[in-house]
This record gives sequence, C-alpha cells and structure tokens, in this order.
Amino acid sequence: MPISGQLVLYVVACGGRPAADLPAFVTQAQADGWHVCVIATPSAMKFMDLKALAAITGHQVRFDYKQPDEPDVLPSPDAYVVAPATFNTINKMVSGASDTLAVGMLNEAIGVPLPIIAVPTPNVALARHPAFRASVQALRSWGVDLLFDPNRYPLPTPNMGPPAAALFPWSDLVAAVSKLRRTIDVDGR
Repeated sequence: MPISGQLVLYVVACGGRPAADLPAFVTQAQADGWHVCVIATPSAMKFMDLKALAAITGHQVRFDYKQPDEPDVLPSPDAYVVAPATFNTINKMVSGASDTLAVGMLNEAIGVPLPIIAVPTPNVALARHPAFRASVQALRSWGVDLLFDPNRYPLPTPNMGPPAAALFPWSDLVAAVSKLRRTIDVDGR
C-alpha cells in the first residue's frame, strides 16, 4: 500500500521491447515519490520480468480482469503512464475498446479524467497509417499527453528488432512524470 499522501502511478506496458526496461523506470519514478503499480497487456508479458517488477513495486503485475466479487489489490491511481504504447493500444483507446484490463483501465482514466502520459512506439510505416494519425490527434484533444514526435523521437523501421529499444525516450518520460507529480502536488488530488 502507498505511504499516506503518496501519489499512485499506474504504469501500463504494452507489447514491445521497451517493456523489458521497465524496472529502471519504475525505480526512478519511486525515487521521485510515486507509489508505482504495473499493469500489462497480454502481449507485454513476454518482454517483462514479472518477478522483478513485483519485488520492486510490492504488487503483482496485473494483466487480467478480476472477478467482480474479488477485492481490488491495488491502490487507486492518481495518474497513468503507458510505456511503451503500441499502435494497437493507441487505436483501441480512441475506439473505446476494452478487451484487455490495461486498455479498459486507460479508457476509464480518460472518462474520469485522470492524467495519462503515453509514449507511442509504432514503426515508421504504422505511424503514417491514417487511423493512427487520427488517434494521436483525438487523444491529444482529450488531454492525453503523448510523447510522440518522430522528428524528436526517431521511430524504428519495420522488423528492426531489438535495437529499436534504444530509441525509446526514457529520460524524457522520467522528466514528464516528475513534472506531472509536481503539478498534482500543487493542484491537489
């Protein structure tokens, strides 16, 4: 459970190689004062070290819906990060599809609303797809903070493989999450 008064950050990981680098990001967010919980899409699970993340956060990584009569084991979130955010998840958020726990939680966060910072990681071909471009525009208009600028954050080419992880803007995400925490602290919960 979070320390009294500590803000809770839900980190949603989608299926992509950068999901393997979450332990370092989670540790940095904790050092910044966040209580962190990790939610994964089913596709993210193959990239993640679930035991390491559970040890760091004190919570199991959630990836599936619970039964209605089961208690929620995680504290309520104050904000969300989606890292990495796949082409699929970005488009599902805009369509309102909630076929996974992760996307369902993000859709609820849009509706509440809670702050969301997402780092879309499509390859260059998918970034040009009309549905993705429309989704980026819609999410921004709904107040979702997207760290997405192919001129600043280069995108991988199709089938680039593991080196694509080196393109992920972890340091900018850490700075954005730190700024968000200060904003929430000032504005209140």
